[in-house]
Amino acid sequence: MLMGVRIRHTEEMMANVYEFEGIVPVVDPESYVHPTATLIGDVIVGARCFVGPGAVMRGDLGRIIMEAGSSLQDNCVIHTSPALDAVLAEGSIVGHGAILHGCLIGRRALIGMNAVVMDAAEIGAEAIIGALAFVPARFKVPSRTMAFGSPVKLRRALTEQEVSWLGSGARVYQELTGRYNEALVACAPITKVEPRRPRIRDISAIYSELDKEPNPETFG
Repeated sequence: MLMGVRIRHTEEMMANVYEFEGIVPVVDPESYVHPTATLIGDVIVGARCFVGPGAVMRGDLGRIIMEAGSSLQDNCVIHTSPALDAVLAEGSIVGHGAILHGCLIGRRALIGMNAVVMDAAEIGAEAIIGALAFVPARFKVPSRTMAFGSPVKLRRALTEQEVSWLGSGARVYQELTGRYNEALVACAPITKVEPRRPRIRDISAIYSELDKEPNPETFG
């Protein structure tokens, strides 16, 4: 069987990180930033954060902050306007392809895939923004509220189960951060599927306290 040629992940490969006008991005050593992510200027990544492939944080006009345990998934973009910080509060989750501009994402809030959140908008703690939603500038979503649509509309309060699910989702990415730091290895692909090919670790137990999956409207 032809095995992949392994190339160990090094600090130099961590990410495309750029100083801008004397300001250097900050990344806590407990976080994981994929090598294809781009960090420019005034970017601060706290402990146990996850930054996925292709994500861009461009801190050339204002500050971008990821607080502890927050996650920014593949191909997301964060930018801001002068005098506005863009903030992901503790344990918040930003889904694949979302765009955030000068906004505040509250603690353990979820931004759905390909959503757009504009300047000075505020997403409350443990709120959910559905996939493909458009949140206009200065719009406020209260804590523990479901909102989706383009433009976004407030739909209803979250159930206790959905709030619990948000906490579980945050823990998934915090655990994944550690796994990436320990086990991600650049390699060449192999040419054939191995006999008894292993599976990725099953972490569904994180959701075991919930009776069922979250409502489909969680995703827009």
